[in-house]
Amino acid sequence: MTQFHHLSVHEMVTGLQNKQFSSSDLVAHFASRIESLDTQTNSFITQTLDTAKQHAKTADALRADGDTRPLLGVPMAHKDNLCTQGVLSTCGSKMLHNFVSPYDATVVKNVADAGFISLGKLNMDEFAMGSDNEKSHYGAVHNPWDLSRVPGGSSGGSAAAVAAGFVPVATGSDTGGSIRQPASFCGVTGIKPTYGRVSRYGMIAYASSLDQAGAFGKSALDCAYLLQPMSGHDNKDSTSIAKDVPNWVDEILTARTNDKPLQGLRIGVPSEYFGAGLNDEVATTVKSALKHYEELGATLVDIHLTHPEITLATYYLLAPAEASSNLSRFDGVRFGYRCENPKDLHDLYTRSRSEGFGAEVQRRIIMGTYALSAGYFDAYYVKAQKVRRLIAQDFAKAFESCDVIATPTAPTTAYKIGASLTPAEIYMGDVYTIGVNLAGLPAISHPIGFDKQGLPVGLQLIGNHWQEGKLLSVTDAYQQVTDFHKAAPSIG
Repeated sequence: MTQFHHLSVHEMVTGLQNKQFSSSDLVAHFASRIESLDTQTNSFITQTLDTAKQHAKTADALRADGDTRPLLGVPMAHKDNLCTQGVLSTCGSKMLHNFVSPYDATVVKNVADAGFISLGKLNMDEFAMGSDNEKSHYGAVHNPWDLSRVPGGSSGGSAAAVAAGFVPVATGSDTGGSIRQPASFCGVTGIKPTYGRVSRYGMIAYASSLDQAGAFGKSALDCAYLLQPMSGHDNKDSTSIAKDVPNWVDEILTARTNDKPLQGLRIGVPSEYFGAGLNDEVATTVKSALKHYEELGATLVDIHLTHPEITLATYYLLAPAEASSNLSRFDGVRFGYRCENPKDLHDLYTRSRSEGFGAEVQRRIIMGTYALSAGYFDAYYVKAQKVRRLIAQDFAKAFESCDVIATPTAPTTAYKIGASLTPAEIYMGDVYTIGVNLAGLPAISHPIGFDKQGLPVGLQLIGNHWQEGKLLSVTDAYQQVTDFHKAAPSIG
């Protein structure tokens, strides 16, 4: 059988248009890989392979009848915090173990309308709260590069599925690095767009002012193919921005015709992101990638940003505060998990929530409730909101002297599943990604090499608001002259 999992989305689109293979061929191949290999990675919570095969037959018939949608019949999968009509939408939690959504999230609908076929719902840290995908009610996801290691989180299932060749692209969500950090750990490309670019309607909320859906793929071009239909204004989401969505695929392909696509590009490098806590091998690999960017015509510019430890502290006041409010709806009454034989209403609430939520979710709810409580609201929550504004101002000032900002995506490569890390040590995995969410900026992580253990390393590129196209094109220019994004783990 043709090794379809080695094809890019662009190659799949071309092959389908030229009738070199069918959508049924593609779906059957990926379904076979999932059935035979996902027992090793645990990247799926729910597989919808039989339904996908039926949709593939329909796609092939539509294409034969003249349907010209380029993406018609291309497989993908969704992170399990996106509601999918008629399919379990668990958010990785016991609390929603039996929740079958009666509607599709806007992202899910948009992607389906473009012709993509979903193969199922992907594993994740419970309610997107985690940096290693060990916090899922459905078990840890295993990194395809080393099955004894974490894939990153919270979108670990999405990153692992793409890296393992189970799907060419997958949706994810990013509240504080939950697309970029697992992209780095799993050696794939992942983009978090500008806040408001992609509708949040139907995405089960963690922290509403920070959550944003995005895309995973092997390459920037693959990400562009998925992010394109995901994006756009949605009247159902009050935070969705009415702004035209550029054709990022065309922008990338047009940029490839330029002999020096990065000539004149100014890349800001913040010294604050290269200090203590950054693994030496990661630092060396990142600096090597920056030299490569210079060879492609870019200029490195020294800039200064808010110290990442300050952004980390700010995030872990604001995000849990919003989570404590958003998750108050899960009370055992209307939907989701309900404890058995409650004695009274208080017992129903208390036991349903304590039994339905995992330890990390409970920890963040308690942290957030404390920050919002009388006597501490001004000292913690209000102060954190003020610092958030200062963080955004620092980014705005930096963009006066550069076009994009480059930093490590994560301070380390993937660590062992079950490593005895404290919550604070785990939170440090997001130290370089959180500032982007606080400022509402777009950012992408792409693979740039490996450490001595053969584990992937990622580089984060941060853009100004609405500059997803620039990030995708700059990353593609790097990927046109390197092969790190083409490397695949030995699984399967």
